[in-house]
Amino acid sequence: MNKIVISAVVAAALLGGIIWFAEPKQQSSGKNKSAIPAQNNGTLVVEGVNNYDFGEISMTAGKVKYDFKIKNNGNEATTISKIYTSCMCTTAELMIKGKKMGPYGMPGHGVIPVINQIIDSNEEATIEAVFDPAAHGPAGVGKIQRAVIIENNAGDPIELQLTAVVTP
Repeated sequence: MNKIVISAVVAAALLGGIIWFAEPKQQSSGKNKSAIPAQNNGTLVVEGVNNYDFGEISMTAGKVKYDFKIKNNGNEATTISKIYTSCMCTTAELMIKGKKMGPYGMPGHGVIPVINQIIDSNEEATIEAVFDPAAHGPAGVGKIQRAVIIENNAGDPIELQLTAVVTP
């Protein structure tokens, strides 16, 4: 009986550790932030919409994409530390200074690298979000909402939203 209880506790601790490591780490609002400087006058903003609705899309028509524009409206450079998505059916790529980085996906379905990409004051970048309506198979029909999250040292993460109604 004791061996069963001990085995269950060890299994729960291992599962908890796996889940903890797989989750994206967001910057805390406390004093102990990561190695990114605490003082920053950069400000990342979404230009245009931060929630794009594809409307009704067919599962058989293939992937759809939308380009979100972001800009550093601050006086100093800002660093994008990570980009990731809320679901494996969605990926994102960062395009800045003629350079394309990614694709970045969902935590737990591959490594989400620290990219530490600097966006200078008044510089713009594009986040290309791609949604695959066929990724979930026949069960994936109906209304969907997915997110692309951009962690940065200018404040709270930026969340870009994609919505659609997926049809067979």
